[in-house]
Amino acid sequence: MKILIINGPNLNLLGIREPNIYGNQTFETYLKNLKIKFKNIQISYFQSNIEGELINEIHEKGFSYDGIILNAGAYTHTSIAIADAIKSITTPVIEVHISNTFTREKYRKKSYLSPVCKGIISGFGLKSYEMAITYFELQ
Repeated sequence: MKILIINGPNLNLLGIREPNIYGNQTFETYLKNLKIKFKNIQISYFQSNIEGELINEIHEKGFSYDGIILNAGAYTHTSIAIADAIKSITTPVIEVHISNTFTREKYRKKSYLSPVCKGIISGFGLKSYEMAITYFELQ
């Protein structure tokens, strides 16, 4: 099984960015632990602050992977283009958020991605990614 995790803008700063919301662990450290826990699953990772690069990655891997876990960051609330990219591929996508976006600013309550994703996991910290992998693993 091949799973791709895609993180969008500002998620390269996990571990130092607003630790009261996002925690103090880097994603790279967390990813190492995920790969140990799910050693029978090939987990790939991609991060970019650039919308077009996220779309290119979705296009490139969206026909050959078993699942994509996408935390599009702020693009969740603004990007019709990323939603269109998700609609264009055959690989199922789970939308993930570290924080509970519904308890935050009003503009974070709207997701352009949710209607085209298999499901949403939000508010469980970095554990949200593990929950998404577990879903794919059980399919």
